[in-house]
Order: sequence, then structure tokens, then C-alpha cells
Amino acid sequence: MSLFSDPRWSEALGHLPDYLGNHVRVSVTALALGLVISLPLAIIARHRPVLRGTLLGLASVVQTVPGLALLALFYPLLLALAALSLKYFGAGFSAFGFLPSVLALALYSMLPVLRNTITGLDGVDPALTEAAQGVGMTPRQSLFMVELPLALPVMMAGIRTSAVWVIGTATLSTPIGQTSLGNYIFAGLQTQNWVFVLFGCFAAALLALAVDQLLALIETGIRLRHKIRVAIGGLGILALVLATLAPSLSNSPTRIVVGAKTFTESYVLAALMAQRLQAAGVPASTREGLGSNVIFDALVTGDIDVYIDYSGTLWANQFHHTDIVPREQLLAGLKDTLAKTNITLLGEMGFENAYALVMPRQKAEALGIRSVADLAARAATMTIAGDYELFSRPEWAGLRQAYGLAFRAQRTMQPDFMYAAVASGEVDVIAGYTSDGLIAKYDLVVLDDPRHAIPPYDAILLLSGKRASDERLKAALQPLLGSIDIATMREANLRAAGGDGDSSPAAVARWLWEKIKK
Repeated sequence: MSLFSDPRWSEALGHLPDYLGNHVRVSVTALALGLVISLPLAIIARHRPVLRGTLLGLASVVQTVPGLALLALFYPLLLALAALSLKYFGAGFSAFGFLPSVLALALYSMLPVLRNTITGLDGVDPALTEAAQGVGMTPRQSLFMVELPLALPVMMAGIRTSAVWVIGTATLSTPIGQTSLGNYIFAGLQTQNWVFVLFGCFAAALLALAVDQLLALIETGIRLRHKIRVAIGGLGILALVLATLAPSLSNSPTRIVVGAKTFTESYVLAALMAQRLQAAGVPASTREGLGSNVIFDALVTGDIDVYIDYSGTLWANQFHHTDIVPREQLLAGLKDTLAKTNITLLGEMGFENAYALVMPRQKAEALGIRSVADLAARAATMTIAGDYELFSRPEWAGLRQAYGLAFRAQRTMQPDFMYAAVASGEVDVIAGYTSDGLIAKYDLVVLDDPRHAIPPYDAILLLSGKRASDERLKAALQPLLGSIDIATMREANLRAAGGDGDSSPAAVARWLWEKIKK
């Protein structure tokens, strides 16, 4: 089978109109906002050394902040502002996806534009500005008729740099809910779908190169005073924007948005729900790669409509309970608490996916470690790895306190990479997931939790407030409730980590549905 006959290529192409359209939309908006802010500031600051130094210094500081961190920081800020706006003015706004991405990317775009605009204006021959004044031009006329036209080629070079930076950094907006070409990369990393990773990287690179070359055509046209080149470059950018935005503008406003977290199982279950909705004639799409707090907040605000979470995550991480109660009591309490936030707990999926400490079976047997209590005595000489969230979650604090765990080192990894790391001896212990098929694949053992420090983690299906009375949605998803046991989910997760053409979340979701129907 040739490389391009792999069905994952066709699946990647199927997502391209949606991902590319959204990527262009957020990039163009952010670049436009950055230009609207940066150009006037640069013109105002060029003859004011203190203001110029301050602006360039601040813009340089922004560049030192990692792109993902800057994008993530805007989300809680806007969420708080939206809550205040709703409280005091009776109108809120969405803090999910598009707005925080645009604001963060606009900040990222400013430094090249500020620097090149100031440099370009400073480079204008003073004799020309004196001549302009000599023929009676006002400072404003001199600026717009002499200085800016002469500085424009240098300014365009800054705009080109800014455009490439924005397009590249926009791939990092996926975790805060903005669909982009980064969806390929994040989904591919989580599910070890390297076709998706390569496709996303190439698509983002080609988009950046295309925009850069079109802007270069405009820059050359301005420098050579060649109006046709300027027109071709401008029309090319306009055509690119219209072509990529058309599919996203035609999306149904009633489309159900299914959320997914940052690990393989969540991708599979989101694909399964989207497929069931589409089979019932309900338009549906997925928003993937969202963190636990981001996805829950998005459900509360109605930015997504449905997703699958875990009872222990909500109990400890979202609602900050520190007590560990029996499963039925926890679910009943959770249902009541969720109702107060206008969220419907539609039902349980039928399996539990709890955090658990996991290590190689052979090593555990050699050291006589069967439980977390046994592990505690040797933890000081060991290294543990966990996912991106674990070590900041209250469940981890509770586990450490219950057993007095103190490891030599803690490492954070992609969830699927943790299993290979512990199997190869790169780390000694991992905080894995009980429904993960990689436990059996790598011959690992789950350590007992005799003090019940880890809460139950039943998979539960949640609906947003605006979908609580949507009977078509409920009817489409009802057959999934209580229908997936732990063995089936482990097999599905193992298939999704297979790395071949049948391991995409969509393909595994179709397999899972066939298993459920039997």
C-alpha cells in the first residue's frame, strides 16, 4: 500500500475546509487588529524617544512569552470580563475560542510592524521632508504624501514578518477552543496519527508561504511603483481569504458542537457522538483538544453543546470537593450540582476511567509493590510521569497526602508517550488511566488504592443548558448510555493508539458502534 493510499490522508483532506477556513479567519482578524493598533502608535512614537522605547520594549516582552501561554492567559481574563458584563450590563460575550485567540495573536503581531514602521519613517531623507515643508505642505500632508509612501516598502517587510508569525502561532489556539490547522497537530499527537501531524504542519507552512509571497508581490510593486503587481498581490490575498472562508460561512447555525478533551479516549467518544448525531440527521461537528476547565466552561456558556466527562474530575477538580464518597452518592450529588449550573447529566456511559498509578509488572513483582502504600516506601528513589493536568489537580494532592508520596522527580508527558516511557525504564511509575489499552500492551500493572484516595471516575454524558430540551439530540445519543463496558473501551483505546489507517478516532468510533450494536 502506498503512502497516499492511507485512508488518514482522505480523512485529513475532509477536515481541510473547516480547519483552514477558521485558521484564515482568526489570522486575518488578528493581523488586521494588530495593524490598526500598531501603525498609529508607531507614527505617534517616532519623534518621542521615551514612548518609542516603551512601546518597543513592551512588544519585545510579549514576544518572550510562549505563544500557548499567551493564548491561554487571555481565556480566564475574558471569562471574568464576560461574567462582569453579564452581571452589570445584562449582556455577556463568548470568551471561548475566537476572541482570546484574536487578542493574543494581535499582540504577537505588533513588534515587527512597530519596529519597521519607525525604522522606515526614520530612514526618509530629511532633505525630502524639508522640501515638502518648503512647498507649503503641512506636517500631516508631508506624512501622508511623502514620508509614508517612501517608508512603505520597509513597513511591508514588517507586515510580512508579522503575517508569518501570526499564521504559525495560530496553530496553538486549539486548546482554548479555536478551530485551526493546529487541530491536525494536537489530534495527531494525542492519537499518534503522524499523517495528521504532517498534514497540519505542511498546511500551515504552505499557507504562511503563500501569504508571504503575495505580500512580497505587493511590497515589490510599491518599491518599483508597479501598480499591476500591487493589484495582483492584493487580489490574490482577497481570493485566498474568500476561498477559505466560504465553507465556514455556509455552516449550519444549528450545528451541534461536540467537545473533546486532550487524550485519545475523548477524541474517540467525541467522534462516536458526532457520528450518531449525523446518522440521526442532526448536523454535528467536534471541538477537540480542550483542557478540563476550558471544556466545562465552554459547556456552561453554550459554546459547545455536549461532551463526555468523568465524575471524579468534576467532583474534585471542578467543584473542589475533598471528601471521597461512594459512587452512587457522588453521582447523585454531582447531578444536583450540575443542575444548578444549568447542565444536564444525561447518563453514564457504562465504564470508569480513573487515574491510577501504573508500573511495569516485572519491576513491581521484583520490588514487592502491589499497592500505592507499598510504593510510598520506595517513592523517594523513583521518577513519576503524568499528563499535563495531573500534578496541578486536587486528586494528586489528595493521593500524596493519603500515602505520604514523595518522588525523586516528576515529569510531564503526552498521555500516550507515558506508557512507552515507563515500559522502557525512562520513568519508574506513571499516573495512567484504568481504561487505557496500553496497560495490557506494555504488560503494566495497576497498583491498588487501599485507602480509596482516588475518587470514582464514571464516564458521564453532559448537555449544555440550551440543549436540555433537544429531544432529537437525546434520542440520537440515548443508545450510547450504559452500552460501553471497560473491556470494550480498553480495546477501542488500544486500536486508536495503533498508528495505522484504522486507528483514527473516526475509524475507531465506527468500530465501537458496531460493537455496541451487537
